Order: sequence, then C-alpha cells, then structure tokens
Amino acid sequence: MATDFLPVERFAALSVPDLVHGFVGRVPGIDVNADRAAALERLELPHREARRKLGLGDRHFVTAEQVHGREVALIESDREFAPSPLAGADGLLTNRSDVCLGIYVADCCAVALYDPVRRAIGLVHAGKQGTDLGIARVAIQKMRECFGTAPPDLVVQLSPCIRPPWYEVDFASTITAQCRAEGVVRVADEGICTAANPDRYYSYRREKGRTGRMLALLALA
Repeated sequence: MATDFLPVERFAALSVPDLVHGFVGRVPGIDVNADRAAALERLELPHREARRKLGLGDRHFVTAEQVHGREVALIESDREFAPSPLAGADGLLTNRSDVCLGIYVADCCAVALYDPVRRAIGLVHAGKQGTDLGIARVAIQKMRECFGTAPPDLVVQLSPCIRPPWYEVDFASTITAQCRAEGVVRVADEGICTAANPDRYYSYRREKGRTGRMLALLALA
C-alpha cells in the first residue's frame, strides 16, 4: 500500500522546536498520469496520512487556489478555514497554532517563511510567473505589516523545484535575491531540481502536465 512508505523530507533550517514541517515527495505505487484534480484526488489519502504522522491530523488544514498570482492570504479567524483552498491566493500566512498550511507543487517552489520572534509563519507558491510578480516579497512585506516581523529575523526555506538545464529560467535564485533585497539574511536552498530527480519528485514539465503534486506542510508547534 502506498501509505506504508511516505517520502516526507525535512529541512535543517526549519528543524526547530517551534515548528512542524514536511515536504511530501513522489508517493510510490500511485498512478498520477492524470490531470491535476484527478492526481490530487488519488494522493489525498497518503497526503492525509503524512499530516497525521507529523502530528498535524487535527489541525485546520488550509491551502491556496494557486493561480500563479501574488495574492497572500492571512489566516487569522475561523472564517478563513472554509472554503479551502482559498480563492485567488498563492500564499498563506498565520500566527495561529491550530492551523496547518499546505502548498502543492510540481516544479514550482514552495517557499516557507518563519519568524521565530513573533511566532508567525508563511507558505508561498512561487513559479516563474509568481516570482516575476514578486510574491515572496509580498509575503515578507505582509508579515511585517500583520505581525511586526523584522526581515532579519526571518528564516526562509526554498523547496526542491525545477532548475536549469531542465528549465530556461532559474527562478529559485531570483526568489533568494528578492528575499535578500527585503532584508532577509537566512535563506536556505539545497539546489535540488525536481525534473532531474524523477524517482523522488513529480515534474510537470518532464511529465508533460500529467503528474502528481508534492505537498509542503508548515505549522507552528
């Protein structure tokens, strides 16, 4: 059964007592040669199991519609829990400890933001288009406005995403540069390419659009 082995990765930069996080890669044994909606339906069970194993099964699970835009939604009251995904949003912010943020990617980058001083988090979907629109900068600015976040306090982690030579643009480096331009000092990126590692990750480009989605998860402990 596919849920017997769940490839949940952790990142050193986010491995702190105040956070729970995980990045669910390619799940063995599930046919994802389908469109996005069908692939996500087939992955629902293992993704739910991943949340349970991380101790997040009882949290409000909030996702974004992910329209390749620059809208970042603030999760501050119960009304934001329904409906989910949040329409028009590509980023999510919260300081609530009863919430689990989720972003799906298959070549795009999931950008995690953590403010250890204000105890606030963000999770952003950033592909080429969202990066061109500066969504990471929008998220940092909104954390400053909503939580009083000082950018030098932030820890930012980039997920595996597509990179040259599999893709003509290195948008991961642009995301890093945008974060640093906002005053972020700690930006972590392991430099892993999704398309170059088909045994570990789904790749929209390599698999011509008919593939699954990785799931980035982030919550306050």
